[in-house]
Amino acid sequence: MSDDPRRVALSLLRRIEDEGAFANLVVPSTLDRSDLSRSDRAMVTDLVYGTTRLRRACDALVDRHISSPPDAATRRILRLGAYQWGWGGVPAHAAVHETVSLAPRRVRGFVNAILRRTVEGPPPSELKWPSLASQLSVPNWIYDLYVDEVGAESAVASLARMNVPPAPVVRDDGYVQDRASTWVAAAVGAQTGELVLDLCAAPGGKATALASAGATVIAADLRTQRAGLIAENAHRLGIPNDRLSVIAADGTLPPFADGKFDAVLLDAPCSGLGALRRRPDARWRVEPRDVDVLSSLQQSLIDSATTLVKPGGRFVYSVCTINASESIDHGIPQGWEVDEVPPEGEWQRFGHGWRVLPHDADTDGMVLMRYRRLA
Repeated sequence: MSDDPRRVALSLLRRIEDEGAFANLVVPSTLDRSDLSRSDRAMVTDLVYGTTRLRRACDALVDRHISSPPDAATRRILRLGAYQWGWGGVPAHAAVHETVSLAPRRVRGFVNAILRRTVEGPPPSELKWPSLASQLSVPNWIYDLYVDEVGAESAVASLARMNVPPAPVVRDDGYVQDRASTWVAAAVGAQTGELVLDLCAAPGGKATALASAGATVIAADLRTQRAGLIAENAHRLGIPNDRLSVIAADGTLPPFADGKFDAVLLDAPCSGLGALRRRPDARWRVEPRDVDVLSSLQQSLIDSATTLVKPGGRFVYSVCTINASESIDHGIPQGWEVDEVPPEGEWQRFGHGWRVLPHDADTDGMVLMRYRRLA
């Protein structure tokens, strides 16, 4: 593996863009196998996440100087150089020189010319952008969805916040987790002696929090590999097997008896449109039709999960997105009542649930809904 952090970043960008690798998986696994210094690892992470988040904005920055679109590999190099100068705090001469050195000889002159013209022009803060969606570096449909859901002002504030790397939040037990996710776990109200199911639990942040609160937890996930992540995190945190057990199971066909659990948490698979800074490639991977498919899956999971709760027990549903079609549009399950008590955290009322936007409290955007089964 190269010891040049820029070359490592470029290789990772190729895997993300051409091979469909997930940034939040491929970056840490690659760095764990590398001999890079701590500072170089941080540089790789910033270059990969930043260039991926701001892909559209980087293109807009250089496209003013391009008359004929370059091939994908050359485009990737230009983005990397544009990000370093425009947002990465790298001086212009270094951003150009170091990036040009990554280019194959056949396009080195082209890359050099385009990046030099770019750094001689206005910086991103002074640029006349083609559109707000371009400036915020999201597809038009995501920008439009946010505007429709929360209004133009909050849409811009939310999308801009998701272009800023998240500050790490470390729980008392050492687990790193977004603060809104800790609020979701707290909303379950897990108590000592209760049996709680986390139905779509990987990588295990909420399940381990529930076990730490004193409940006996069963954590399920569809894929064996993802279930293994839960077990690894529980072991690392020192949670015993009799407090948290892990299984691979299909949440739409759960292998449990009806009425078995005091509480069920369904942190459902979703579009992730509230967590775009943490999953930088999601904005380019998710498409509008995916939202419809996920909404159908979520309803199937809700229908299954709600049968597993005892009379008087609790069902908590959450998604790391902000749109109604993946949350409150699912409605109130038959035979249940809404828990009207405000949950812990900086939530705002959203239909019969609660929502936090990324700029509200510097968290992921999430929706939470809580219900109690009628006796």
